[in-house]
Amino acid sequence: MTPRRPGRVAATTLVPVAAVAAVHITPAVTWLPSVRRLLFPRLSGTGRWNHIALTFDDGPDPSSTPRFLEVLDGLGVRATFFMLGESVTAYPALAGEVARRGHELAVHGWTHSRPWRPSPRRDAAEIRRSVHAVVEATGFRPRWYRPPYGILTSGRWIAARRAGVRPVLWTAWGRDWTADATAASVRALVGADLRGGGTVLLHDSDRASAPGAWRSALGALPALVNDCREAGLRVGPLSEHGTGRPAPAPAP
Repeated sequence: MTPRRPGRVAATTLVPVAAVAAVHITPAVTWLPSVRRLLFPRLSGTGRWNHIALTFDDGPDPSSTPRFLEVLDGLGVRATFFMLGESVTAYPALAGEVARRGHELAVHGWTHSRPWRPSPRRDAAEIRRSVHAVVEATGFRPRWYRPPYGILTSGRWIAARRAGVRPVLWTAWGRDWTADATAASVRALVGADLRGGGTVLLHDSDRASAPGAWRSALGALPALVNDCREAGLRVGPLSEHGTGRPAPAPAP
């Protein structure tokens, strides 16, 4: 009997591992804006031609989120806040206040982790826990899910569907998480990709950003909203964006 060569055994072992990794990470190609807009417009957050969906990630944060709420109140605008389940559990009263002021809460995962290793059980548990945290804090069941970093793996996609939330990314962002971001740079970057029916991504926390970076998004908000209104576009949450789903009912 001829003994197997070690190299052949290693190659045979690596084939299924590579296949699993490919299945896991391939859907993350939707992170590329051109791919998203062309092949997956609903995943991009494309809605009605005369509406802009305003969204914020990474809260709630007691240092910054209340400031966004005050500015949004002054502008007469409601938005969608993609919250981290861990932060909702830490600050349930703040999450409830966001909802009380008429904003829509959605889930952004449990922590702001990168999903390089396949872990379907972890994905399912974290999204389920995040949905439960929002329900506990507000009494309403969220309908949207945005993965951290916009990396939508197959595990996260399946977990979101099972948890009853729909993945949605964005069409325009202001790179407001960087240390050198300013209100002017955020406005310019969002404006470069701003079109009717688009979804804007900003951050109401520096949880995964440079310290204090949220100030650039906060400072840009009035001008961004004014730019939209001057272009004849309404600004509001994803629930008003024309995505074809009814308003959420209170959780039982």
